Amino acid sequence: MIIAQYAMRTFAASISSAALALTIAAGMPTGATAAEADAKTLLKAMSDYLAAQKAISFNYDTNLEVVTKDHQKLLLASSGKIELGRPDKIRATRHGGFADVEMVFDGKTLTVLGKDANLYTEVDVPGTVENLVDQLRDTLHRPLPAADLILPNVYAELMRDVVNVKDLGSGVIAGTECDHLAFRAKEVDWQIWIAQGKNPYPCRYVITASQVDQGPQYSIQISDWKTGIDVVADDFSFKNKSKAEKVDLEKLPNIDELPNHFTPGGTK
Repeated sequence: MIIAQYAMRTFAASISSAALALTIAAGMPTGATAAEADAKTLLKAMSDYLAAQKAISFNYDTNLEVVTKDHQKLLLASSGKIELGRPDKIRATRHGGFADVEMVFDGKTLTVLGKDANLYTEVDVPGTVENLVDQLRDTLHRPLPAADLILPNVYAELMRDVVNVKDLGSGVIAGTECDHLAFRAKEVDWQIWIAQGKNPYPCRYVITASQVDQGPQYSIQISDWKTGIDVVADDFSFKNKSKAEKVDLEKLPNIDELPNHFTPGGTK
């Protein structure tokens, strides 16, 4: 217990020192405008790099914070892979403690397979991946992991409603040195770590709901980044190898990052 208390005091002291350093830096106008411009330039370079890639694949790990009614924070973790073929092909998998899901889009039809239940559904969503992202978020209410980072103009999407920008220097994610940037928008704070060098891909992306009690976060960390000829070609068609039963979307259980037994605003 003594060691635990000491560790907590040390951690608190470190956080206080870091907060003080940021406060001092924030209060110094010298170079602030230049640093903000540099941060925007770095984000724009990442956006341009991503838009130029016709084929992308990467693995990811996500953490979704849930805050209970009695203010306890719970962290839900999952992992998966995304394969993207611009402009209208994508395959995404997600495996968590309560769900094992595969999502395939061939430019015309979205197929979602719940592997645990061996059930699948199909939805007509003709168009581009950009249109699919909008439909998944606004109509089907099934947001795609890393959706902000695979749109054609990442810069415009991320910079919407941004009111404050910070360049926090370098950080290291899984051994890769990154530029660490922080942004404040009207309803959320978000941070991004961008790999330094000729391939400025996103290594970590963290969103904090600043207007929600306890400030829950959603984070995604990216690994095994591949583009172009390094991406294995795929026809992006759904192959029902497990002889899954076709059902309506509403009857497909546990395909979200939030499990069915978590009731928003409820008691569970």
